[in-house]
Amino acid sequence: MNNLDANKRQAIGLIGVLQAAQLVHELAGRGLVDQHTFETSVSSILVLNPESTEDIYGGDLFNLRPGARALRKILQKEKDIHPNIMRYAVGILVLQTKLMKDQGMLTALGERLDAIQGQARHFSPTHENVISALAGLYQDTLSTFSFRIQVQGDPQILQQQINADKIRALLLAGVRSAMLWSQAGGKRWKLLFARKRLLSDLDELGFRA
Repeated sequence: MNNLDANKRQAIGLIGVLQAAQLVHELAGRGLVDQHTFETSVSSILVLNPESTEDIYGGDLFNLRPGARALRKILQKEKDIHPNIMRYAVGILVLQTKLMKDQGMLTALGERLDAIQGQARHFSPTHENVISALAGLYQDTLSTFSFRIQVQGDPQILQQQINADKIRALLLAGVRSAMLWSQAGGKRWKLLFARKRLLSDLDELGFRA
């Protein structure tokens, strides 16, 4: 899966994290998200043996345009991006770091994802049953860490089971993208020095302002 160099794969992983974080924010606040963008993020969880980086995101990196826009806004320090999006993204990176240190949890995730993959083939990646299974997987694994992502939004929206399940599935999708970022050499401390490089990578990947 080395069709792109490590820096580009790191950038794509971060874009995926930001896309998931933005969807969580939108869903928690409005109860609505763009269905295609939602499907791109959720489906990425179930791509376990991709032949290329693009395969993770539906075969086309332009499925990640909302995440790329969010990353560019953060890198350029624009003020119209909600702070919750950045908070969720950082939380996702923290969860991924903790996950990589827990081999037992990694194994459990892999085994359960194999089963959910079969479910998704029978229904679809965004079918209510699949979303519920992904949410249950998140609850049984990542949400057991002492560090938890606190999602803020409209209480009436968050109290609806389907919305809670979608949010947990999206957080799992964010962690999946964070793993791509990490496997390509991404480190949180490096982000302090990578602003210009990441902006250049966004341009080179076709995500121009």
